[in-house]
Amino acid sequence: MALFFTVSDVMPASKESVYEAWLSSEKHSKMTNAEMAVASTIVGDSFTAYDGYISGKNVELVPYAKIIQTWRTADFSDDEEDSMIEITLKDDGPGKTVFTLAHSNLPPDGKKYEEGWKTHYFLPMKIYFKNNP
Repeated sequence: MALFFTVSDVMPASKESVYEAWLSSEKHSKMTNAEMAVASTIVGDSFTAYDGYISGKNVELVPYAKIIQTWRTADFSDDEEDSMIEITLKDDGPGKTVFTLAHSNLPPDGKKYEEGWKTHYFLPMKIYFKNNP
């Protein structure tokens, strides 16, 4: 059975700012402190993050509310399917957004990505949005 988990945190920015940053090559790179993210606002387009370590495709985009993407890292074996991430954005008062990420269809060792999201995404995102609301 494939693994699944959900992580959530409050970002100090509007859901519009968070949505736009996630799907912008330049802003995604800056908010994760990693070079060379390639992002897109078009369903079906591919993306990469963390210098190509992460890759996937946009599956569904609901402006300022939801992002669904296929997702895999360079650690996935060739015979492992892409996992899926579903990001939901909800207002939590002025300049605050509840950012929830559900990660599904992970390979057997996929539980390690739960901490990775917190460390490599949520923490730098909170710093980025605090300085760039």
